Amino acid sequence: MTQQQTSCGGARPRVVHALFALVLVVLPLSGCGTTTDGAAAAPVATLSPSPEALAALPEANTFGELDSAPADQAAALPAGGEVLHPTTDVAVYRAPGAEPIARLPETQIGSPTWVPVIARQGDWAQVLLPVRPNGATGWLHATPETVESAHNDFQVTVDLSKFRLEILEAGKPTGSWTIGTGRAEHPTPTGRAFILASIKESVNTYSPIVLPLSNHSDSHETFGGGPGTVGLHTWPDESFVGKATSDGCIRVTREALDRLVELPLGTVVQIA
Repeated sequence: MTQQQTSCGGARPRVVHALFALVLVVLPLSGCGTTTDGAAAAPVATLSPSPEALAALPEANTFGELDSAPADQAAALPAGGEVLHPTTDVAVYRAPGAEPIARLPETQIGSPTWVPVIARQGDWAQVLLPVRPNGATGWLHATPETVESAHNDFQVTVDLSKFRLEILEAGKPTGSWTIGTGRAEHPTPTGRAFILASIKESVNTYSPIVLPLSNHSDSHETFGGGPGTVGLHTWPDESFVGKATSDGCIRVTREALDRLVELPLGTVVQIA
């Protein structure tokens, strides 16, 4: 996905964002400071990089690759959890107090950056990142001066074998739909990802909105001018339902898309 191409199928969608800063973040996101992995460890002191050093770091976005980033080790997040929005570009660390490995931008392809927290150690938060390889994580020094924190009760689960997508709120199902998935040579990647942005399609007619995820195709290094970002989107007809026919993206019905666009950015999408 890129400003020129956001997901598997289609070309040069135009970013729309006054709408989705509201639509995908306005949901019941109230202030939050919850932890995900038990009691917090003692805070680790850090020396923030200078503006020049921060600018020189690789940007943690859908075009990026961070082979040195820690891999996501957990199977799933509990129902509901903390999401963070950097109020300015912030450093991403391999571990609390370690040297920075990247910078997380305030916005991603026209949408405000919201990332899910998967672990906490005091003021340090481990988050999922929207880079290759899939499942890359990093640590943010998450203070009120650098990030906005919110609580997100929503989660999406995708069962590839059953061609089923379900939305949960506080762990309770609120909607379920039959979907289409990637074909055998271009399978939809598994693992936990998150809704990264929302794009209004202005060229193709296959989907009015595309929701790029944080993960990428394992078989497409690039696609349609973009980096092979996997997305959620509709299709001109419902011939895809219950079939593996896409290039890796998850095709959903219009009803499902209408519900998905209401979810906050940073919502975890668990694919198995």
